[in-house]
Amino acid sequence: MTSTTVLEDRIRGCFLGVALGDAMGMPGELWPRAQVLAHFGRIEGFLPGPDGHFVVDGYRAGQITDDTQQTLMLAGAIAAEDGDVVPETVAAHLVAWADRVGASEGNFLGPSSARAIDALRRGVSPWDVEMRGETNGAAMRIAPVGLVSSTADLEDLADRVEASALMSHSTDVALAGAAVIAGAVAAAIESPASDPVDARVDAVVRAALAAGAVGLRRGTPVVAPSMLRRVELAVEVARRPVDDDAFLAEVYELVGASVAAIDTVPAAMALVVRAAGDPVRSALLAANLGGDTDTIGAVAGGVCGAFSGAAAIPEEHRSVLLAVNELDLDPLVASFVAFRSRPFRRNRAGVLRRPEER
Repeated sequence: MTSTTVLEDRIRGCFLGVALGDAMGMPGELWPRAQVLAHFGRIEGFLPGPDGHFVVDGYRAGQITDDTQQTLMLAGAIAAEDGDVVPETVAAHLVAWADRVGASEGNFLGPSSARAIDALRRGVSPWDVEMRGETNGAAMRIAPVGLVSSTADLEDLADRVEASALMSHSTDVALAGAAVIAGAVAAAIESPASDPVDARVDAVVRAALAAGAVGLRRGTPVVAPSMLRRVELAVEVARRPVDDDAFLAEVYELVGASVAAIDTVPAAMALVVRAAGDPVRSALLAANLGGDTDTIGAVAGGVCGAFSGAAAIPEEHRSVLLAVNELDLDPLVASFVAFRSRPFRRNRAGVLRRPEER
C-alpha cells in the first residue's frame, strides 16, 4: 500500500475501531463482571441489548452508543474548523448532537456530559460552564484529536485535548486521561508498519504516558490517583503470563472498570497492550470485562484501529456496523486524511485563549 493508502486505512480503522469496541461492549454496559459472566457466559460477537437492561434494552446487535456518536460529533466539529479544535464549535456540535438523538431523555449520558449540555443549552459559554468532571466522557470521544495531533508537539496535543473537553471535563485527571488516549492514537497513526508489533506497541505506550504527563498539568487539580502510574500498572497487568480470563479479572479487580477516567483509561490501555493492537481482540476483551464495557471497548478500539487499520477488522464486522448504524464514514475519513497529509500546524492561536483574547 502507498503511504496515503496506509494513512486512509488507519484513520478509517480508528473510527471503525471505536464503533466496534462500542457495539461489542454495548450488551454488558455497566453490569458488574459477575453479572456479565452469569448472563452471557462468553461474548464472542455482536449481541443485542438484553431485555430489561436499564440503558440498552431494545438495542440491535451491532448498534453503537453515545461513545461512537460523540466521537463522530467531535470529528465533525474538527472538520468544520479545518482541522482545529475550537471550544465554541465543539460545544455547538455537542448540543446539536444531544438534541438530534434525544440524549438528555435517556439513560446513556454520563453525569458530567449531561450537566454540561444542560448548561450549554441555557446559553452558558463553554469557557464558563465550570464542569469539574472526573468521568470518562473526554477520553471516550478524544480519538479524532489524536488523528490531527503529532507526538512531536505534546503541548499542542494537550491544547487540542483541553479545547475539546473544557466545557465538560476540566479536571487534571480527566484531561490527563484524554491526553493519554490522544497520544496513543497519534503514535499509532505514526507507527511504522515495518517495525515489529511489540516495538510498535511499546512506542504507543511511551507516547501515551508522555502525553498524559502534559495533560496532567492542565485543568483543575482534584484528589485522584496518578493517571500515569495507573496506566503503568495496567500495562504491567496486561503483560503478565496468564490466560485472558485471569487477565480480565485482574483488570476488573485491580485496575478498575468504572465510568471514572482513572479506571477507564488505564483499563483501555491494558486491552491495547494485551491485544497487541488488534481491534477485534481488544473489542472482545472489553465486552467480557464487566463495568463500562462499551466505553472501554470504544477507547481501546480507537487506538487499535489506528494501529492496525480498517483492514484488520473483518468485512462481516464492518458491514454490520455500517448497516445497523447507517454510518457513512467516507466524508470524515477524507477530511482527516487531508488534515494529516499537510504540514502540521499548531491549533488555532497556538494556546488556549478565550474568543475575545484571540
